[in-house]
Amino acid sequence: MNRSLFVSLDGPKGTGKTTLLEAVTKVLRADHNKVIRLCEKKSDPYRGETMALVNQFVRNPSRDLELQVCERFADSRGWISRHVLTKQPPDSIILIDRWYPSDAAFRRQVPFAEILQLNIDRNVRVPDLHVGVVTAPEISWARAAARQRGLNSTVIHRLQEHVACTQAFERAIADHGWVLCRNEGTLEEATMQVVSQIYRVLRCIGLDPVEIGSTQ
Repeated sequence: MNRSLFVSLDGPKGTGKTTLLEAVTKVLRADHNKVIRLCEKKSDPYRGETMALVNQFVRNPSRDLELQVCERFADSRGWISRHVLTKQPPDSIILIDRWYPSDAAFRRQVPFAEILQLNIDRNVRVPDLHVGVVTAPEISWARAAARQRGLNSTVIHRLQEHVACTQAFERAIADHGWVLCRNEGTLEEATMQVVSQIYRVLRCIGLDPVEIGSTQ
C-alpha cells in the first residue's frame, strides 16, 4: 500500500464515539493491521487559542465569531494534514477522533457548505471514509450524564441544544453520503459495522485487507 488509509469518526457528544474507536482499533490490530490512533484535539498546536475564541463566542454569539472559530479549526486541520498525517507510515490505517464533519453538529450560524469550503481551501486532507456515529439524542444525553465528566461541552448545555446538534449532524450524513453508524445496540455490532466499512474501502482501492499488515 503506497499511502495510509484515513478514517474519521465524528458525531455529537455522548454517542460512544471514542469507545467505539478504541474497539475498532483492537479488532483491526487483531487482524494484523497497522493502526494509528489520532485525536484532532490532541494533535492541534493552536487548541488553546481556538478554545479561547469558542468561549468568547459562547458569551457573545454572533455569525462573525462563529466563522472565526470555523476558520481557526480549518487552519489547525490544515496544519495537522501537513505536519502529522504526512508523517504516518504509508501502510497504516489512521483513525482520527473528530475532523471537519463534526462542525456539522456544533456550528449553528455558518452553513456547513461554507465550513467545508474553508477546509478545502486550506488543503485539509479528505478522509477516505467518513463515519458519523449517532444515537437518539435522549440516549446520548443520558450516557453523557452518567459519565464523570458529563457532556463536557463548551457550547451545548441543554437537551434541546443537543437534540438540534444531533439532527443537524444526521442531515449532514445524509447530504454528504457519509457512513451512518447508529450506536444504540451492542458495542460489538457497531464495531463490526465500522470495520466492515473500512475493509470495503480497502477492497475498493484494490487492496486486500490482510495485505495492509503484511509488512509488519
